[in-house]
Amino acid sequence: MTSPYEPDGRTMRERMLAGDQYLADDPELAELSLVARDLADAYNATTSRQAPLRRELLERLLGSVGDGTEIRPPFLVDYGTNITLGARCFANYGLVALDVAPITIGDDVQIGPNVQLLTPTHPVEPEPRRDKWEAAKPITIGDNVWLGGGVVVCPGVTIGADTVVGAGSVVTRDLPARVVAVGNPARVVREV
Repeated sequence: MTSPYEPDGRTMRERMLAGDQYLADDPELAELSLVARDLADAYNATTSRQAPLRRELLERLLGSVGDGTEIRPPFLVDYGTNITLGARCFANYGLVALDVAPITIGDDVQIGPNVQLLTPTHPVEPEPRRDKWEAAKPITIGDNVWLGGGVVVCPGVTIGADTVVGAGSVVTRDLPARVVAVGNPARVVREV
């Protein structure tokens, strides 16, 4: 068995997109991240009265963004291009969407302030972590989900449609559709 940390003929970007271990400080990935940060910085520097410019910057930054979607700055991403946002979504101030793996957000999703969508994972073993290896798992958020302020969604999580996640919750496992979940780790407390 070969180690997941050895070269295998693929670029680090190919490894990252496949969900395998990769080195984030690879020059190609570093450049893509710089481009995304430049666009995010430009977006974050806009004023509330610059809606057309904000929309243009979001369309350049993200993989796709639906009609009527608004994200209030500041907004932080790793690459941006791995984020798909549906129509009529609203994200309040301080959204952090670390999109090493795809982040897919449905229509009519409400995201409270200071929410974190975190796809990266890091090795538990100290040596590969020290050597800067990492991987990622996708996040999927269904239609009409509401994430309260300060929610953290961990790598590999899917949240079903119409679900509400209470403020400050840490979502470590999938949540079904049409429930309310709260806590650390988030647990279903009732159906809706």
